[in-house]
Amino acid sequence: MTATATSWFDRPARLALIPLAVSGALLLGALGFQFIGKLPPCALCVDQRYAHVAALILAVVAIIVRGRIGWILVGLAVLALAVSGGIGIFHAGVEQKWWAGPTGCTGGSLADLTPEEATKRLMGTPVVRCDEIPWALFGLSMAAWNAIVSLGVALLASMLLLRRRKA
Repeated sequence: MTATATSWFDRPARLALIPLAVSGALLLGALGFQFIGKLPPCALCVDQRYAHVAALILAVVAIIVRGRIGWILVGLAVLALAVSGGIGIFHAGVEQKWWAGPTGCTGGSLADLTPEEATKRLMGTPVVRCDEIPWALFGLSMAAWNAIVSLGVALLASMLLLRRRKA
């Protein structure tokens, strides 16, 4: 086999570096926005982080484990990365008002509620809403950037996994 980009990733430990690095970088960025930028996460942001933590754990174990199990773990890490991207697409759509988000973090409509029900809902609604964009770059929110990066890298890693399987 010649030394190509795909042949470098012919071991699960090497391919696991992709979801490990990307999920790690995105998590560090999110934590930086939270603690340095003082932008607390909403519920959907936290869900995206859970998927990245899963990708990190699976990638680390894939680096340790050898053989077929290592490849399965890499595939699961890539899947977790894609799940975070999928949640990011949903979250970005909620932010853009393309579809409704979870009522627990968007507040929902208070129009058809009694004053007591409206008060109860307002008191139970978190301060950080999922349907607002606290920060954007080039018109894209953090959720949209997470979706683009996570899904793009998951696609690339999936292609490398499939090439390895054909070889």
